[in-house]
Amino acid sequence: MKSCTARELLAIVNEKVPKESSIYTDTFRSYDGLVNMGYKKHFRIAHSKNEFAKNHNHINGIENFWGLAKVRLSKFRGMHKSTFNLHLKECEFRFNHRHENLYDLFLKMLKEKPLKLS
Repeated sequence: MKSCTARELLAIVNEKVPKESSIYTDTFRSYDGLVNMGYKKHFRIAHSKNEFAKNHNHINGIENFWGLAKVRLSKFRGMHKSTFNLHLKECEFRFNHRHENLYDLFLKMLKEKPLKLS
């Protein structure tokens, strides 16, 4: 994104996110128009009021993911647009399995579904 204006941010959300989705955000003002656009499940967390979760609603998981992804992706010092999705999926996999031994996990996966070299 070039900027985080409400116009630019809401246009992207409208294009990419189905109306029936649940959206969890902080209280950044650019998100103010989501309900008016038809997103009925918009939940906010007010970090400025020392609020970090409401029952099961929180955004710390996605903030944690992006923090780790940014560190990992910055090591590449840039990448081609066409491969960004693959790099991001790798970050997602690493994040979702961060408490596991990835080497052992890969071996298990290869035993269950061996690669076919044809």
